[in-house]
Amino acid sequence: MIDFDTHLALTRLYADYALAVDSGQWDLWPDFFADDCSYRLQPRENYDRGFPLCTLAFSSKGMLRDRVYGIQETLFHDPYYQRHVVGAPVVRRVESGRIYSEANYAVFRTKLDGPSTVFNVGRYIDQIVRTPEGLKFAERLCVFDSEMIPNALIYPI
Repeated sequence: MIDFDTHLALTRLYADYALAVDSGQWDLWPDFFADDCSYRLQPRENYDRGFPLCTLAFSSKGMLRDRVYGIQETLFHDPYYQRHVVGAPVVRRVESGRIYSEANYAVFRTKLDGPSTVFNVGRYIDQIVRTPEGLKFAERLCVFDSEMIPNALIYPI
């Protein structure tokens, strides 16, 4: 389906994404996406039933940048660290220059005054395109397994 170099670049995209959001380098987050992109966070129940309702939905790189601004400047929340554990991406198909891939993820959260806890678990369902800067997410759908989420989702999953 894809050659070794492309698979290596795909794996690196997933790993670099997790590293950036886990290290709090929020300004880097939008750069993992193509200019024309979408990022959605959706409960599994809605996804499985074909319901469009998402917990978060951003439909452009500009909206991702707005979210970064909100994280850094306007959202008031209890600070926490997060750590992603991401499975190896599985390529489902390649079509019209897009790589359709999936990977399981688990995100752990550590508040400054408490132990680490499981924060969000699910799978990424992605469409990836090749750009002059390398592979980028054209669409990232984070389908989380639990119907319940903690108080707030501030940082990207």
